[in-house]
Amino acid sequence: MASLNVSSVLVVLFLTCGAVMATKENDQIIKKNNCESKMGLPCVQEAFTSIFNTGSISNKCCGELVVLGKVCHSALVKRTLENPLFKDLNPATIIAKSIQTWNNCLALIDSPSPST
Repeated sequence: MASLNVSSVLVVLFLTCGAVMATKENDQIIKKNNCESKMGLPCVQEAFTSIFNTGSISNKCCGELVVLGKVCHSALVKRTLENPLFKDLNPATIIAKSIQTWNNCLALIDSPSPST
């Protein structure tokens, strides 16, 4: 019985440390890449709404998102998911919407402009 309790404590410690490490890792990525200053607030709000709620993201904000970069985009989404305010959201759904938003913006920015 004592070994079960020790095992349970070790699992809890491992999971807790893993969550703290993930938070720390995302914060380091965000700080190192200066992620929080690469997009204007209106575009941050559009991207956030498109990922964490329902909404679309404009061409202009897609451009800012792509300039932000995938590393920053992913780290910011993951850090937001770690916030207790968003604990009721399904992380898999949010990550899927994040990837979809990124891919849509990337395709939009990479597509050739129509001839005028």
